[in-house]
Amino acid sequence: MPTPAAALERELLARIPLARAMDLQVQNWDGASLTLAVPLAPNINDKGCAFGGSLTSLMTLASWGVVELALRERGLDCDVYVQDSTVRYRAPVWSDFSAQAQLAAGESFEDFFATLAARGKARLSLNAQVPLTDGSPAASLSSRFVAIVRAAD
Repeated sequence: MPTPAAALERELLARIPLARAMDLQVQNWDGASLTLAVPLAPNINDKGCAFGGSLTSLMTLASWGVVELALRERGLDCDVYVQDSTVRYRAPVWSDFSAQAQLAAGESFEDFFATLAARGKARLSLNAQVPLTDGSPAASLSSRFVAIVRAAD
């Protein structure tokens, strides 16, 4: 049986054409943060560095994946949507890159799941970044996601 992260990678590649085009790979899921990686070549811009849209897409997918994997670990079937996000580009990326996402400060899965159980809908804020080789952020994303329990068939 594949790990939850491996299953998520297969699903992303099968259902999201952009993930395939980016050549996305799940690097790590530790139960609190998710790291996705892509090679530079399919994500390059006209200047030879990483395309800003690829940076944002990878951070958004990593953030969505944190919510999705947390829901799956608890056996919950929800639709997960990005509600809003803010991105900051700080430096160009000249090599293969990754994005790591985790809960924003002050957020907790416990509160999120309590609200989801009570209302059938809950919101969660996350932060993601694409680090440069020295560890400083090339780009960062602050986002809020909404999970809505799917109606039973």
